[in-house]
Amino acid sequence: MATRGKKYKEAIKLVDRQKRYDNIQEAMEIVKSMTSTKFDASVDVAVRLGVDPRHADQMVRGAVVLPHGIGKTVRVVVFASGEKEKEAREAGADFVGADDLVQKIADGWLDFDKAIATPDMMGKVGRLGRVLGPRGLMPNPKVGTVTTDVARAIKETKAGRVEFRVERAGIIHAPIGRASFDADKLAENFNALMEVLLKLKPATTKGTYVKSVTISSTMSPGVKIDRTLF
Repeated sequence: MATRGKKYKEAIKLVDRQKRYDNIQEAMEIVKSMTSTKFDASVDVAVRLGVDPRHADQMVRGAVVLPHGIGKTVRVVVFASGEKEKEAREAGADFVGADDLVQKIADGWLDFDKAIATPDMMGKVGRLGRVLGPRGLMPNPKVGTVTTDVARAIKETKAGRVEFRVERAGIIHAPIGRASFDADKLAENFNALMEVLLKLKPATTKGTYVKSVTISSTMSPGVKIDRTLF
């Protein structure tokens, strides 16, 4: 802990804590320079929105395909049968099944990162709500993981498709890559995420929509972005 604390204090010296950065690429360079982990740290964004998620009409939820992915191999399971099962296998799904897959997960198997389902399978998949829901793995049509176009969903997911939803405190957390990424690629991923977030602004939202934006890597201080850019 002492070592981590020392590295954190050293990292803080690299960022102006009072500044709100309006140059996204510069902000990414600073985040990269502050990363001191031995592994390839994740770079994440926290966006505080002026919404009240307790109201259904102010729930912000969606997905974005990041142009440069997130630097992680994504293991995908697909709930499908018949021709759609064949389509899923050909598209590169890591595990495909119907009743057998539902039972496998019900028995405790969770060795995957994302789940996709065809609409006709949701009656069976719904029984896994208590298992998949809390882990953010439940297929949902709002983010494109309940679909008849399973090949496209698999391709996008493996390419770096990121799902997000606003938390109770009005904050959205999302990964935008790894510390090993070039700053310009992190900036492009960040801009792609923010573009989608702005399009999802609820019509009932009053006042400032984007209240604050902070970028950080694993165990590093945050770099604040000028919210007026959005």
